Amino acid sequence: QVQLVESGGGLVQAGGSLRLSCVASGRGFNDFFIAWFRQAPGKEREFIASISTGGGVTKYADSVKGRSTVSRDNAKNTVWLQMNSLNAEDTAVYRCAAQDWTGNYPYWGRGTQVTVSS
Repeated sequence: QVQLVESGGGLVQAGGSLRLSCVASGRGFNDFFIAWFRQAPGKEREFIASISTGGGVTKYADSVKGRSTVSRDNAKNTVWLQMNSLNAEDTAVYRCAAQDWTGNYPYWGRGTQVTVSS
């Protein structure tokens, strides 16, 4: 079992930056890819970014590529998502999820709200 807790969200002005954290507890954090998703009101959940178990492979959605960085520190059981040049379209609840070897996401955090004001 892995428990995930996100933090770092909040209200930020357009053009600003935020760093979201996803802290894991329980066993096996190092065995999982970790992904970030977001969901805005009335919209479907959207994949944002992911990072491999060792941190050497990352993937980004086109919507955040070039202005976001995902990283992890397995010693701290933490994954971060740094987001820059935020705009109103980035307003959403952001959740991290652990991806197992089958490609499924059995563990999810509850999310952190990001609101970008124009």
